[in-house]
Amino acid sequence: MFSQLFTWWNSTTFGTSFTLWRKGARLVGTDEQGNRYFEEKEPSLPGSDGKRRRRWVVYHGVAEASRVPPDWHGWLHHTFEEAPTVAPLTRRAFEKDHLPNMTGTPLAYHPKGSLSRPGGPADVNDDYEAWTPESA
Repeated sequence: MFSQLFTWWNSTTFGTSFTLWRKGARLVGTDEQGNRYFEEKEPSLPGSDGKRRRRWVVYHGVAEASRVPPDWHGWLHHTFEEAPTVAPLTRRAFEKDHLPNMTGTPLAYHPKGSLSRPGGPADVNDDYEAWTPESA
Protein backbone atom coordinates (compact mmCIF):
# COMPACT_ATOMS: atom_id res chain seq x y z
CA MET A 1 0.00 0.00 0.00
CA PHE A 2 2.75 2.48 0.95
CA SER A 3 4.62 1.76 -2.28
CA GLN A 4 1.51 2.67 -4.28
CA LEU A 5 1.72 6.22 -2.93
CA PHE A 6 5.11 7.01 -4.41
CA THR A 7 6.21 4.37 -6.93
CA TRP A 8 4.73 5.76 -10.13
CA TRP A 9 7.24 3.73 -12.16
CA ASN A 10 5.66 0.47 -11.01
CA SER A 11 2.02 0.26 -12.13
CA THR A 12 -0.45 2.86 -10.83
CA THR A 13 -0.57 5.22 -7.86
CA PHE A 14 -3.52 6.32 -5.75
CA GLY A 15 -3.45 9.62 -7.63
CA THR A 16 -3.85 7.90 -10.99
CA SER A 17 -6.57 5.63 -9.65
CA PHE A 18 -8.39 8.65 -8.22
CA THR A 19 -8.13 10.55 -11.52
CA LEU A 20 -9.46 7.58 -13.47
CA TRP A 21 -12.36 7.27 -11.02
CA ARG A 22 -13.08 11.02 -11.00
CA LYS A 23 -13.09 11.25 -14.81
CA GLY A 24 -15.33 8.18 -15.06
CA ALA A 25 -12.72 6.43 -17.16
CA ARG A 26 -13.70 3.10 -18.62
CA LEU A 27 -11.35 0.23 -19.37
CA VAL A 28 -11.02 -0.02 -23.15
CA GLY A 29 -8.64 -2.94 -23.36
CA THR A 30 -5.45 -4.69 -22.36
CA ASP A 31 -2.39 -5.48 -24.47
CA GLU A 32 -0.30 -8.67 -24.51
CA GLN A 33 2.02 -7.28 -21.80
CA GLY A 34 -0.83 -6.63 -19.38
CA ASN A 35 -0.90 -2.82 -19.80
CA ARG A 36 -4.43 -1.46 -19.36
CA TYR A 37 -5.89 1.34 -21.47
CA PHE A 38 -8.61 3.76 -20.33
CA GLU A 39 -10.72 6.50 -21.88
CA GLU A 40 -12.71 9.16 -20.03
CA LYS A 41 -16.50 9.16 -20.22
CA GLU A 42 -17.07 12.80 -21.19
CA PRO A 43 -14.79 14.61 -23.71
CA SER A 44 -12.60 17.28 -22.12
CA LEU A 45 -9.80 17.89 -24.64
CA PRO A 46 -10.09 20.40 -27.49
CA GLY A 47 -10.01 18.80 -30.91
CA SER A 48 -10.37 19.74 -34.56
CA ASP A 49 -13.95 18.42 -34.61
CA GLY A 50 -15.10 19.60 -31.19
CA LYS A 51 -14.00 17.78 -28.06
CA ARG A 52 -11.89 14.64 -27.64
CA ARG A 53 -11.72 12.12 -24.82
CA ARG A 54 -8.57 11.90 -22.71
CA ARG A 55 -6.85 8.48 -22.84
CA TRP A 56 -4.49 6.78 -20.38
CA VAL A 57 -2.27 3.73 -20.11
CA VAL A 58 -1.64 2.04 -16.77
CA TYR A 59 1.50 -0.06 -17.11
CA HIS A 60 1.74 -3.58 -15.82
CA GLY A 61 5.10 -3.40 -14.09
CA VAL A 62 7.71 -0.81 -14.97
CA ALA A 63 6.34 2.37 -16.59
CA GLU A 64 8.34 2.53 -19.81
CA ALA A 65 6.72 4.23 -22.81
CA SER A 66 8.46 1.95 -25.31
CA ARG A 67 6.43 -0.95 -23.89
CA VAL A 68 3.28 0.39 -25.59
CA PRO A 69 2.69 -1.53 -28.86
CA PRO A 70 2.21 0.52 -32.07
CA ASP A 71 -1.53 -0.07 -32.36
CA TRP A 72 -2.20 1.12 -28.80
CA HIS A 73 0.24 4.02 -29.25
CA GLY A 74 -1.79 5.20 -32.23
CA TRP A 75 -5.00 4.97 -30.22
CA LEU A 76 -3.51 6.84 -27.21
CA HIS A 77 -2.44 9.72 -29.47
CA HIS A 78 -5.77 9.87 -31.33
CA THR A 79 -4.22 8.66 -34.59
CA PHE A 80 -6.81 5.85 -34.60
CA GLU A 81 -10.32 6.59 -33.42
CA GLU A 82 -11.17 2.97 -32.64
CA ALA A 83 -9.22 1.00 -30.05
CA PRO A 84 -7.27 -2.09 -31.22
CA THR A 85 -9.82 -4.25 -29.40
CA VAL A 86 -12.50 -2.93 -31.79
CA ALA A 87 -10.48 -2.40 -34.99
CA PRO A 88 -7.13 -4.24 -34.81
CA LEU A 89 -4.36 -3.23 -37.18
CA THR A 90 -3.73 -5.64 -40.02
CA ARG A 91 -0.39 -7.33 -39.57
CA ARG A 92 1.82 -7.64 -42.63
CA ALA A 93 4.17 -10.58 -43.22
CA PHE A 94 7.32 -8.44 -43.08
CA GLU A 95 6.50 -6.82 -39.70
CA LYS A 96 8.37 -8.02 -36.64
CA ASP A 97 6.99 -8.35 -33.12
CA HIS A 98 7.10 -5.18 -31.03
CA LEU A 99 10.08 -4.97 -28.66
CA PRO A 100 10.49 -2.40 -25.92
CA ASN A 101 13.64 -0.30 -25.62
CA MET A 102 16.31 -2.53 -24.07
CA THR A 103 18.91 0.19 -23.49
CA GLY A 104 20.49 -0.16 -20.05
CA THR A 105 19.40 -3.77 -19.61
CA PRO A 106 21.35 -7.00 -20.07
CA LEU A 107 19.40 -7.52 -23.31
CA ALA A 108 20.69 -4.28 -24.86
CA TYR A 109 22.38 -4.42 -28.25
CA HIS A 110 26.18 -4.33 -28.03
CA PRO A 111 27.82 -4.26 -31.48
CA LYS A 112 30.98 -6.12 -32.28
CA GLY A 113 33.92 -4.20 -30.77
CA SER A 114 31.85 -2.55 -28.04
CA LEU A 115 33.59 -2.27 -24.68
CA SER A 116 30.33 -3.13 -22.93
CA ARG A 117 29.86 -6.34 -24.91
CA PRO A 118 29.54 -9.38 -22.61
CA GLY A 119 32.86 -11.20 -22.57
CA GLY A 120 34.76 -8.11 -23.67
CA PRO A 121 35.19 -6.55 -27.09
CA ALA A 122 35.58 -8.91 -30.03
CA ASP A 123 38.24 -8.55 -32.68
CA VAL A 124 37.06 -6.02 -35.23
CA ASN A 125 38.12 -6.03 -38.84
CA ASP A 126 41.10 -3.76 -39.16
CA ASP A 127 39.80 -2.07 -42.31
CA TYR A 128 39.77 1.46 -40.92
CA GLU A 129 42.32 3.84 -42.33
CA ALA A 130 42.62 7.26 -40.73
CA TRP A 131 42.63 10.20 -43.09
CA THR A 132 45.72 12.39 -43.05
CA PRO A 133 46.05 15.55 -45.11
CA GLU A 134 48.68 15.66 -47.80
CA SER A 135 51.71 17.60 -46.69
CA ALA A 136 52.24 20.71 -48.79
